[in-house]
Formats: sequence, structure tokens, C-alpha cells
Amino acid sequence: MDWNSCLRKKESKPIKPDLEMAKALRETSKNKIISSRELRLRPETAAAKISLSYDAVREILEALALSIGFKIYNPACYTPFLKEILNELNLAEDFDQLRKIRNDINYYGKIISLSEAQYVLEQLDALLEKLNRKIKNQQI
Repeated sequence: MDWNSCLRKKESKPIKPDLEMAKALRETSKNKIISSRELRLRPETAAAKISLSYDAVREILEALALSIGFKIYNPACYTPFLKEILNELNLAEDFDQLRKIRNDINYYGKIISLSEAQYVLEQLDALLEKLNRKIKNQQI
């Protein structure tokens, strides 16, 4: 999928930048990270921790999009947003890979080992840190 497809299919659209909503999403993202870190990693909590961490990343991406004037309705469109709008190919690839893993867990019942879960959580934390730096550099 590319950015023009997202726009054409109305899965994304240009809007007036919404800095208040972006700020609120950053707070929600922080709360989800706090919640994820409160859970001890066990077989019963691995999927929940990954979902919370993924949601935190997605909310930061939504905040970034809103702050520069885009509303994105389909999470798959964050990949071309990162790639084509923000020129962040590596972040786009990282996000897309983690999105697919999270979807496999949430929608297809994929069982993930504790070591896999730990790796995914570390990758989500690293991506979140990079995105938070990006949003700070834009002074949002």
C-alpha cells in the first residue's frame, strides 16, 4: 500500500492540524506504556503487554499525523505515512513488521513464547523512543 492509495480509499485524509488531540494521544500513549510495564511478563500476559505497547506506538503515530495535518483511519496506512510523508523508511519497516506480529496475536490467535514476546516488547519500546524523539523535535 502507498500513501496515495490510503488517500484515494479514504483511509487517510488531510485535515487542519489538531495539536490538542495530538497532546491527548501522547498522554494516552504514556498511560498504556505504564500499564504494560505494570504487568509481569508471563505466558498469560504476553499478548496483553504486546497489545498495550503496540497501541502506545500507534497513538504516537496518530499524534504525529494529527500534528502535521493528517487523520489516518487504517493502521496499515501508518507505514506509507512514515515512508512517504516523514521520509522514515526504517521506522516504516519496523512499524509494519510489529503491526503484523500484533495482528497475528490479536486476530489469528498466534501463541508467542516468552522470549519472542520479550524481543517484540523491546522492539516496540525502541520504536516508541524513536517516535517520541521525532515528535519532540517537531515541538508538538
